[in-house]
Amino acid sequence: MAGGVQESNDLLRRPLYLFDLPPELLLSLRSRDLTETSPEPGLGEQVPRSIVDSVGVPDDALPSSTSCALCRASFSTVIDQRGHVKSDFHRYNLKLALKCLPSVNESTFDRLIGDLDESLSGSDSSDSESEDNHEDGKPSDSALTALLKRQAIITQQEEDNGPSLQQKKRGSGNPPLLWLSSSRLPEVVSLGIYRALLTEADLRKDLVQVIKEKQLKPVLAKHSGSGGQTTPQASGPPTPHYFLCMIGGGHFAAMIISLAPQIRKGPGGHEERHAIVKAHKTFHRYTTRRKQGGSQSANDNAKGNAHSAGSSIRRYNEMALEFDVRGVLAEWKEMIEKSELLFIRATGTTSRRTLYGPYECQVLRATDSRIRGFPFSTRRATQAELLRSFTELTRLKVSTISQSALSVDAADQEKASKLIKPKAMAREPPPKPNKEEEVALMHTSQIQTLIRRNKAPALLTYLMNNNLSSDYTFFPSHASQHHHAPNALHLASSNSSAAVVLALLTKAKADPTLCNGDGKTAFDVAGDSKTRDAFRLARHLLGESAFDWKGAHIPSALSEKEVEDRQQLEKAHESTAEAERRKADLERLRHEEAAQRIGRIEKKAGTGKSLGSRDKTGAEIREEEGRGLTPEMRMKLERERRARAAEERMKRTQAGR
Repeated sequence: MAGGVQESNDLLRRPLYLFDLPPELLLSLRSRDLTETSPEPGLGEQVPRSIVDSVGVPDDALPSSTSCALCRASFSTVIDQRGHVKSDFHRYNLKLALKCLPSVNESTFDRLIGDLDESLSGSDSSDSESEDNHEDGKPSDSALTALLKRQAIITQQEEDNGPSLQQKKRGSGNPPLLWLSSSRLPEVVSLGIYRALLTEADLRKDLVQVIKEKQLKPVLAKHSGSGGQTTPQASGPPTPHYFLCMIGGGHFAAMIISLAPQIRKGPGGHEERHAIVKAHKTFHRYTTRRKQGGSQSANDNAKGNAHSAGSSIRRYNEMALEFDVRGVLAEWKEMIEKSELLFIRATGTTSRRTLYGPYECQVLRATDSRIRGFPFSTRRATQAELLRSFTELTRLKVSTISQSALSVDAADQEKASKLIKPKAMAREPPPKPNKEEEVALMHTSQIQTLIRRNKAPALLTYLMNNNLSSDYTFFPSHASQHHHAPNALHLASSNSSAAVVLALLTKAKADPTLCNGDGKTAFDVAGDSKTRDAFRLARHLLGESAFDWKGAHIPSALSEKEVEDRQQLEKAHESTAEAERRKADLERLRHEEAAQRIGRIEKKAGTGKSLGSRDKTGAEIREEEGRGLTPEMRMKLERERRARAAEERMKRTQAGR
């Protein structure tokens, strides 16, 4: 038994690449049908969590350091675990956990989002947020948001019209994954491949035989010389390849990638398999209307042509992006025609028209049977995202399923179905605040508004008229927005309101030793040096015995003269830096003007102009230089000319004294 476990661990130690499987695993594969044990879950009811991404770990085992207890998934590397935590699959299970519902497996989640209109763009960093907009004029949602909205709508329709809609939805469409098992692996372990990798002819054959026919010989890498870089050997017949393409929101990425892996020597002499990219290209153009949704063409079609500089730039960029994309497709036409499959994500009608035309000498056609969509959610179109998608497509999924897990899921489902509706019915609206709480909320709002507007006298008057302490704690005290700034002094310090800080300390006698939720005093959260100087000036004005200045983390006191000297010194430094910058700009403009003058003289001499020809006047030269410039650029150029002329007059005046 121990030998079998060790053998299965060795087989699953490295990622299983579909087109280069270990021979011992390939010979032991057999088809497995998991549709009966993992049916399509109905929207609005409990979802079984029978299939769990792991590597043969029993249900009662302790999770490893690279595992997800919520999704019951295990990963070979920390990088894979971090990517899982950022995925829509993990966040969807978090939503279910907040509703006291069982988590789902990855194949079930893929089926849930498989029939959405199209693969939606996510974020490449955090922020991205929402730059990839739909071309129909509406801001794009993530796959998770779209799924939750659709479930909410269908659940509401079910409550209004009965369970017939849910019965119609259940079981529709084909699951995105096909499952296999192996005698070399535990019985509970299943291996899955994406249905999108198979053609109609492949689906009519035996799945195991199709996989055996798709095996390819790896390409050995050879060292290219210094630096340890490697290149694939060019000998041998050409290897099959895929075409991957993503376009949407002004972003385009395409790649021709070989199916035969490249073997390189990794650390410790271990063999590592890498993808061979035959060609790749990316374009990024400003075509979407930021924070307004949709492309410029979609907005023009809906509301008519806009007349602004930004709209003109976006229209030009749309045409330029279309020209560049079709140029790349024409350049890669031969490789695209020889590609086994074409994986394309085109977001919006404008993007699809860019790829599929119709236009003269078009390369891609929407009726091509090789075209596939990505059966999972994707992010912004980049080269890295295409590589990630290729890895996700061609890597076998390793999952476990056991009868004990199915029985536990059935029990959880029955128990949760009894609790959901009573909990939903018992849900009550939040209680209304009483009069005291309403007054506290009003005081909090007024004080924060006066601080943000830097109204120190009005703030002191408000505190005095309402008999409020200068250390008044904002209500509600447990709110997250009051965690870092629980009182007026902390808020004024964090907002860099030096005048308010000085008034609160010297006039209202606010306590600087109080700490916020992070254990920081008001001085610790000061936003700039001027605010910190206000604390030190208050220490000088109030004296050492007024507060525990050391406990408040406030440095030694500063007098008004010292504070003024520090401010004058900072202004002098800023003025010096500004003068040096202006001097450098003037010198640069002088050199540019001299170079232009020399160029005009050389051009005049090169055209054979006679020596007796009339030279252009200064007004003609200025008019020629300003030709083609915008009014703003002309005004800037004129200001620089006047500055140089004033500088020359001052120099001549000083020289004549």
